[in-house]
Amino acid sequence: MTQPVPIFPAGRQALYEKHGYSAALRSGDLLFVSGQVGSREDGSPHPDFEAQVRLAFQNLQAVLAAAGATLDDLIDVTTFHTDPEAQFETILKVKQEHFPQPPYPNWTAVGVTWLAGFDFEIKVIARLPQAA
Repeated sequence: MTQPVPIFPAGRQALYEKHGYSAALRSGDLLFVSGQVGSREDGSPHPDFEAQVRLAFQNLQAVLAAAGATLDDLIDVTTFHTDPEAQFETILKVKQEHFPQPPYPNWTAVGVTWLAGFDFEIKVIARLPQAA
C-alpha cells in the first residue's frame, strides 16, 4: 500500500500544523485537498464574502500548485455555504471565472450552519498530471 504524502503550500505549513492536519494528501495519482477557506495570512476570515470566496480559490490554487496541479486537474469539488440562497449568485460568479468552459468538474454544494467563522469552504479531489 502506498503511503500518502502530505502537501503544503509555501508559507502556510505552520498554520496547518497548528491545527493538526495537512493541506492535501497525495495518494498515487490522486490529490485529496482539505477544505480551503478565504483566510488571510494570519488565518483569519476575510470579512467581505466575495473576497472570501476569491481568497478560498487562491488558497486552493496554491495547494494544487504545491502538488504540481491546477484547477484543470480537478475531478470532484465540494463546497460548503453558510447561507446558500443568499450566497449562490456570488459563488456562481466566481466559479464561472475559474471554470469558464466545459469540461466542468463534478460539483456538490452543501449548506451548513458553521464554518469556524468562515462563510465558504471548498475541498477537492484532483488527478495529478503524469509529470507530478
